[in-house]
Amino acid sequence: MIRVRFAPSPTGYLHIGGARTALFNHLFARRHQGVFILRIEDTDEVRSSHESVDAILESLAWLGLEWDEGPRLEPGRSGDWQERGNFAPYFQMRRLERYRQYVEQLLREGKAYRCYCTPEELDAMRRRAQLEKRPPRYEGRCRSLTEAQRRDHETQGRRASVRFRMPDEDATAVEDVIRGRVEFENRLLQDFVIQKTAGGPTYNFACVVDDHLMEITHVIRGDEHLSNTPSQLQVYAGLGWKPPQFAHLSMILGPDGAKLSKRHGATSVLEYKTQGFLPQALRNYLALLGWATPDSRQLFEAAELIGKFDLKGCQKNPATFDPQKLQWMNGTYIRKLTREELVRESAPFLESAGLGRVPREPLLRAVGLEAEKVKLLTEVPRLVDFFFKDAVYEQKAVEKVLRAPGAAKILEDIRALLQKTPGFLEKDLEAAIRGFCAGNNLKPAQAIHPIRVAVSGRTEGPSLFAMLEVLGREKVLERIGAAQRLI
Repeated sequence: MIRVRFAPSPTGYLHIGGARTALFNHLFARRHQGVFILRIEDTDEVRSSHESVDAILESLAWLGLEWDEGPRLEPGRSGDWQERGNFAPYFQMRRLERYRQYVEQLLREGKAYRCYCTPEELDAMRRRAQLEKRPPRYEGRCRSLTEAQRRDHETQGRRASVRFRMPDEDATAVEDVIRGRVEFENRLLQDFVIQKTAGGPTYNFACVVDDHLMEITHVIRGDEHLSNTPSQLQVYAGLGWKPPQFAHLSMILGPDGAKLSKRHGATSVLEYKTQGFLPQALRNYLALLGWATPDSRQLFEAAELIGKFDLKGCQKNPATFDPQKLQWMNGTYIRKLTREELVRESAPFLESAGLGRVPREPLLRAVGLEAEKVKLLTEVPRLVDFFFKDAVYEQKAVEKVLRAPGAAKILEDIRALLQKTPGFLEKDLEAAIRGFCAGNNLKPAQAIHPIRVAVSGRTEGPSLFAMLEVLGREKVLERIGAAQRLI
């Protein structure tokens, strides 16, 4: 049984890199009919927060990355999470006794030792190493303390952390599914802390214990964790456990080649939600950051993505995050929506723009006219608001179009024509207006442009005749009258 996990630290929002990691774990689990676990690694007690946990759960749910085991957010009850799964709890700070048990085992077996070095002494070691141009690693000062020396330190009030005893010779090899064999010289690694002075575990120790106890088969994570892996493999060996398979995903860079950060735009998943992206579009785009099919396909339905995902398609080289490509992809997904779906997805933005209670059928028709232009859901209100609110005339349009020679007379004649046009359907309106142009020796554009600005206030928009039909005779005549008074 394939078992994978996404294990974020709740010290902020879920960002693009974390979302990509969660997605790849989710796809791998679903492809192999396995189990996808969400575990909260909250050992950073100072920076971890309930709000961050809520935001992570909300982000994953919005992306459609359903997890099989882990915490669930009770609606409207921040910090009150129900946990589902046979390996609960899924918060590391609720698992402290398990870590202490294995720390004690390593101490008894001489594979770990208590370290009484103060922060000042550790800083001095680092500075000395830098001056001597050595790697800033722990010097092993407390490796061989006698019982008398330990008692003396404790008498002085020194609190001990616990360090894992790393080998001094040879190398630790990481057999990575994506990167192949990567070796780390043990002499360059240090005896790392597995239990802090306050009694809590460190990341490199807690994740090993949890991955073993939760029967994780594959650890799929970002390449920033590759350097942690030799230390974790040594803990597996020290406890006599078989390690999972590791797969380290490529780094994500911004368009300028630097590591992706906030200066490249929104990096929080929830920011993309508020900017008007569809979750299925963001999910599709994230899948292409460091993974590809042999035919370099770009667009996938959800089931297709699961069926085609394979770790063999993951690349070693950094992936580049391209906001323009993401926006293009979002527009492509929007154009796949029905009018009803587009209105439903745009509902929060329509509500914010004061369009939440407009008549349903005209709204559907108006949105349908502009759907081809939409790249972000946030654009929908701006494209259709003039159908339901008084036209706001753009000054440039007034000067260039409405006050152009002959425009006032054309509007006067068109208004009289539309008052008596038998039908007010698109085809009837087009026939009437084009007939008017032909009868008055006008090019169609000479009438179409002033009419458009008169009824919408802007120079661009959907097909004029369809727009007039949706607006209706009464509103069209009223707005042409308003334009006439304006000029």
